[in-house]
Amino acid sequence: MDLGDIRYRPETGCAAQADLRHDSLTATAPPAERWLLIESRSAWPRQALTSLRNSSSGAELGDVVARRCRELSIRPVLIRRYGRVDRAGPRRWGLVDCRPGRELVRWGDLPTDEHLLNVLAGKDVGVVSTAPVYLVCTHGRHDACCAVRGRPVAAALTAAYPERTWECSHIGGDRFAANVVVLPHGLFYGHVAPTRAAELAKQYDEGAVVPDLLRGSGAFVPPVQAAQHFARAAGHSPAVDNLLPQTVEVIGEHRWRILLASTNGTASGSSPVRRLIAVEVSARLDTVDARLTCAGSSPAQIRHFELHNLTTA
Repeated sequence: MDLGDIRYRPETGCAAQADLRHDSLTATAPPAERWLLIESRSAWPRQALTSLRNSSSGAELGDVVARRCRELSIRPVLIRRYGRVDRAGPRRWGLVDCRPGRELVRWGDLPTDEHLLNVLAGKDVGVVSTAPVYLVCTHGRHDACCAVRGRPVAAALTAAYPERTWECSHIGGDRFAANVVVLPHGLFYGHVAPTRAAELAKQYDEGAVVPDLLRGSGAFVPPVQAAQHFARAAGHSPAVDNLLPQTVEVIGEHRWRILLASTNGTASGSSPVRRLIAVEVSARLDTVDARLTCAGSSPAQIRHFELHNLTTA
C-alpha cells in the first residue's frame, strides 16, 4: 500500500462511507445518563483524558478521573470553545444529569485538573444553569471525520448560540459525524450538516426532537431508543419528554417488549391525551465489509433494530 492509499480523504472516510451505505442512525446513542464536562485549552491527544495532569507533580490524572467516573456512571469529555480561547478567564467544569425527571446542568470554575476529584466527590456543587448545552465532536486525533465534519457544525452553532456551544472530545459513532449532543436530555444527533445545526437547537427550545437526525437519547438503553423511534414514525408526538419507557421486558433472544407513555394532542391545541404504547422490537448484527471508524478494521458488525408490533391502548 502506498502513502496515497493511507492518507485521510474525506470522500473515503468512515462518515462518507456510512452515508453511501445509508447506515441507520436509529438506536445508536451510547449510554450516557450523566456527563462530566472538562474545559481543556491544550491539544487533545487520541485518548482525551491522558491530558489531565496534577498541577504540582505533573503526574497523569486521567486514569483516576476515568475510574471515579465509571464508579459513578458518569461520562467524562473534554470541551473547548470554537475558534476562541480566553486564557484570561478561569476554565470551567460542567456536571449534567440526563435521567428522566432529573435533567439538570451545573457549572463551576476549574482552577486545576485535580479539582475534578472534588467535583466528583460532591465537595463543589457548582451553580445550576437553565441554559441547554450543545456538544459537537471535533476530536480529530481520535477520528479525522469528526474534525472535518464537526468543526463547520461547531462554527454554525457558535454563530447562533455562542454561550451554549462547545466542541467536545470523542462521544462515539465516528461514522455518523458530524455528531451533536444536546444536554441535559442527552439527545445524540448524527450526520448533522452545518445548514441544519441551528434547527436542532431551535427545536429543542420548543421542546421537540428532530427525528430524521436523531440517534437516540443516551439516557435510555438501545431497545428503548428503537421503540421510541418506531413510535414517532407511527405519528406519536416528537416532544422531548414524550414516549418515556414504563417497562422493558425481554421476551426472547435479542427481542424486547417496551411499554411507552405517549401524550398526543398538544400540536393541534387540543387537550393532551395520555396513552400507553406497546412496542415489540428485535436486534440483529449484520457483518459489513467496511471500517466503522477511520482507524478501524474490516469486516465489522452493525446492529439493526426491527419493529415487530406496535399497539396503542
